[in-house]
Amino acid sequence: MDNGFAHQTLSGLLEKHTGQVVAANRHWRLEMALKPVMRRYAIPDPDTLAAVIKSGTDKQLETDCVEAMINNETCFFRDQPNFALLTGPLLDAMRAKNMQTKTLRIWSTACSTGQEPYSLAMMICENAEKWRDWNVEILATDVSAGALKRAKDGRYSQFEIQRGLPVILMLKHFSQVGEDWCIQDKLKKMVTFRQNNMLEPAMYRSKFDVILCRNMLMYLSEDKRRLVLDSISQSLSPGGLVMLGAAETVIGQTERLQASREFRGFYQGSQNVAAHPVHYTPHAA
Repeated sequence: MDNGFAHQTLSGLLEKHTGQVVAANRHWRLEMALKPVMRRYAIPDPDTLAAVIKSGTDKQLETDCVEAMINNETCFFRDQPNFALLTGPLLDAMRAKNMQTKTLRIWSTACSTGQEPYSLAMMICENAEKWRDWNVEILATDVSAGALKRAKDGRYSQFEIQRGLPVILMLKHFSQVGEDWCIQDKLKKMVTFRQNNMLEPAMYRSKFDVILCRNMLMYLSEDKRRLVLDSISQSLSPGGLVMLGAAETVIGQTERLQASREFRGFYQGSQNVAAHPVHYTPHAA
């Protein structure tokens, strides 16, 4: 995809719908991702594809292109040291904070094909006695309808199941079906999946004790990162914490979140910012 028109049109389509930015020197990623779409629509090359997109005559093609270009990279128990901190000391702190209500609410944003929320569900099950009589809610959202369908199915290839998942947990929480592995219904029922675009205002009335937004901000432009982080801050309960990717930070991105003093690599609501609504620019469909 050396043609500037093709790259600008197709990367612009992705950014408009998801906020993800693809640098010009990574145009090859878009071309690789779009090859199956072009074959399905009998479109010979990226230039022709870009021209059809530019004409605005085929909305389903636009949707299919966006789905194909979205980066859905994920795995079970990703960034294991930080994940161990999350599911150990941090959840213990949330348990102590919410002992009166016995309710724990977790939001896994940009959950892709579901490995992150299912990893959380597994650790809750592994500590079932600790969470007995608690109402533990795990909400998992993503902009990709295709990724969410796979997440709801809970069916993973041998390659996917081996990425980060200990064998003992695989045998305990998954059943083999042909060459794939299917997560047990007990874990499926612990996670609620919904389609959600993080560039739009969150519509959830209740606040979350833990919000995971990992390895998504790095793909966004600066203004979109600020928008997402400000939105997340509005959905955080008092004393709640935000988990970002290992290479991500709120520094210079928002004044509404600050580093947690207790949990390294996590973020809490800023005490220096008055609670007032985030103002959104209408999102182009």
